[in-house]
Amino acid sequence: MTIGWLDLSAGASGDMLLGALVDAGVPLDVLTAAVAALPVEQIRLVTEQTSRHGLGATRVHVHAPPSSEHRTWASVRALLTDAALPATIRDGALAVFERLAAAEGRVHRVSPDDVHFHEVGALDALADVVGVVAGFEHLGLTRLTASPVTLGSGSARSAHGVVPIPGPAVLELLAGVPVVAGPVRAEMCTPTGAALLAARVDEWTALPPMRVARVGTGAGGRDPVELPNVVRLVLGDPAGPQPAGPVVLESPVVLETNVDDLDPRLWPGVLEALFTAGASDAWLTPIVMKKGRPAHTLSALCRPDAVAAVQAVVFATTSSIGLRIVPVGKVALERVQSSVEVLDGTVGVKVAVHGGRVVNVSVEYEDVAALARVVDLPVKEVLRAATAAAADVYPVGHPAEDR
Repeated sequence: MTIGWLDLSAGASGDMLLGALVDAGVPLDVLTAAVAALPVEQIRLVTEQTSRHGLGATRVHVHAPPSSEHRTWASVRALLTDAALPATIRDGALAVFERLAAAEGRVHRVSPDDVHFHEVGALDALADVVGVVAGFEHLGLTRLTASPVTLGSGSARSAHGVVPIPGPAVLELLAGVPVVAGPVRAEMCTPTGAALLAARVDEWTALPPMRVARVGTGAGGRDPVELPNVVRLVLGDPAGPQPAGPVVLESPVVLETNVDDLDPRLWPGVLEALFTAGASDAWLTPIVMKKGRPAHTLSALCRPDAVAAVQAVVFATTSSIGLRIVPVGKVALERVQSSVEVLDGTVGVKVAVHGGRVVNVSVEYEDVAALARVVDLPVKEVLRAATAAAADVYPVGHPAEDR
């Protein structure tokens, strides 16, 4: 069971996170393969060993053809949907850009679908997001925590003109997150970095008790005199006694609305958009409303920091004009992301652990369906084979660490 902690005392950007991941042991080929799956011009990732204030670090350069195209959220969504990426990486990248679109929409007072990405829609930013998501998926962390985020101060010129630092979108993305200005009068946390942190970090805290296994140090482009411009990723095993039962999650909420006038063909897209926006679960319940009208209650479970993005999706994709927000309690088993080899392909596996032992194993259906198309077999046959392979690797009742 590996956990991670990010030291963000110098802020964060996409390339700094890429550098930290590579320096922590994620093979560059993992990031390169994910970026190469994007249906765009050739993008290359190149590593460089450097130092900041005498601290050795890895810097990842993203080499992409220059482009003046300002992509919209809709075009970025289509690009990622068309990419030949594993479902977990594609969905993770979509969740990052969904947060960016929602934040930019609030800043500019427009619908997220009307947002035009400028710097964050460029090819290098796309590569940053996909590469970082792929890197964290490769690590398969059970939990990722982070220090307060240093944002910087002053002002900077952007595609919209001169903007204050911290940038408005950065503050929107990190609402509810502990932040500080820091000693450097410059942008220390980019919108891309903020969106990646908001989407991936589980808790904001000092370094948790852990047995350190590896430390990855990723360098930013600048080398200010005030501090080393790096992100550090600390990986290890939790130290001290671990709870034997499910983990109690803090303050999740359920967003609910009753809808009686939506074309039912739209519901699958609504549910998919809610998951992309950060909902951990979403469902429909048939109900009967006043005057005997058939209707549905739409429910979405999410963390407090995802409420804004999730409610924006509800209002944008349904006919709802109001929501109920209900705090709830929730417990969750420890989960391990893994994969199995079956029929000359790879299928993702989700393993649920209770008291250190495997209690449930499920395979990723999207991976199964994709493999079925490749090997030209019925989905049910590939599902049967993948489930059997997963059960063989992760037998229920056995200690999780034995596998």
